[in-house]
Amino acid sequence: MDAFDRKILTHLQDNARLTNKELAEAVQLSPSPCWRRVQALEKAGIIQSYRTVLNQEKLGLTITAFAHITLDNHHSDTVAAFDRAILHWPEVLECHATSGDYDYLLKIVTRDMPAYNRFVSDKLLKLPAIRAINSSFSLNCKKNTTHLPVNCEDMA
Repeated sequence: MDAFDRKILTHLQDNARLTNKELAEAVQLSPSPCWRRVQALEKAGIIQSYRTVLNQEKLGLTITAFAHITLDNHHSDTVAAFDRAILHWPEVLECHATSGDYDYLLKIVTRDMPAYNRFVSDKLLKLPAIRAINSSFSLNCKKNTTHLPVNCEDMA
């Protein structure tokens, strides 16, 4: 990746709805080479998809919880069952296998605290391999972005 590719990625992260002409102007390329670069970035898997970011609060989703999950064991069947389950739960926005005291960190969004309690009771705790759930709640989001630092000095 060169400086043009990084500029393309930065502009697309800001506004994925830019036309190729607008993007080409923004990164100071002509439209054809800009389009080829975007296609190459897509083909290489650097650009995975294009998404719409919704306003969580305006949708009435007022609870953001971070749940640390500890499993009873790490057998492949246990881990696979957990992994399959979380894929089908729309409340789970992110799931990270982690090092340290917990096995997973889930980012969960629900309408309110009763909805969060129902999620934990009716879904998470129904998984037989869950040993413990330790939840924390966001009181105020100070930063929320999907932008990756593509212009960092130490990127190859």
